[in-house]
Amino acid sequence: MTTSPRASGDPVSRRQLAASLTCADIVDALGRRHRHRAHLRNLTSPTPGRNLFGQAITISYFPSCSTCLAPATHTFGALFEQAIGTDGTDKVLVLASNGYTETSVGGGTKLVRLEHHRLAGLLTDARLRDFTELSEYSFAAYCSGETPRAGGEEITPYQANVPVVLRGGVGVHPGQYIFADASGAVVIPELDIDDVLSSALEIRAQDAHTREQLAADHRAAVEASRRCS
Repeated sequence: MTTSPRASGDPVSRRQLAASLTCADIVDALGRRHRHRAHLRNLTSPTPGRNLFGQAITISYFPSCSTCLAPATHTFGALFEQAIGTDGTDKVLVLASNGYTETSVGGGTKLVRLEHHRLAGLLTDARLRDFTELSEYSFAAYCSGETPRAGGEEITPYQANVPVVLRGGVGVHPGQYIFADASGAVVIPELDIDDVLSSALEIRAQDAHTREQLAADHRAAVEASRRCS
């Protein structure tokens, strides 16, 4: 069995290694280091087939109230600019609904900002609008589902780049790494990213070796049965 490459600590290497992995690989590797829940299931994507990987920036939503949350300052555009800072390239925007998982937090018009600022994509436990438009952008997106209705009457962008909690009790701190594919999403602590990616590659190689060995054993058993017949 060949030795798997190890993450070298630079962003390009990390992205290349992540592209060869699945969410299950990373969840297995992370589970060898930590016991807390770090994965989300039952996600939908307007960009099926695209994996999502990058460091998290966050926006937390809050029930809409024009008295407490001034509409002029608590806008998606204003909070988005705070979240990305000077450079949003290859970041993952995490939008936390705070329990409003059936409500939209954005659609094709609002989220075109991710395209302009070259983000890797977004992860949310809420719904999104305009799947057809979102599929035409270059970033990946994962959410709880599609809805035609805007959500501004129910929730408002509240804070940027704060720790958030997504559906199922999954915590995300800004700077942690997000990986998502068709099977789900996982949050990886920043300090563990290289070890987790390397361990996930080793697990994937071990699984491949096990499948090869099982296939070889099966072929040998079939051949032995033929000789005895």
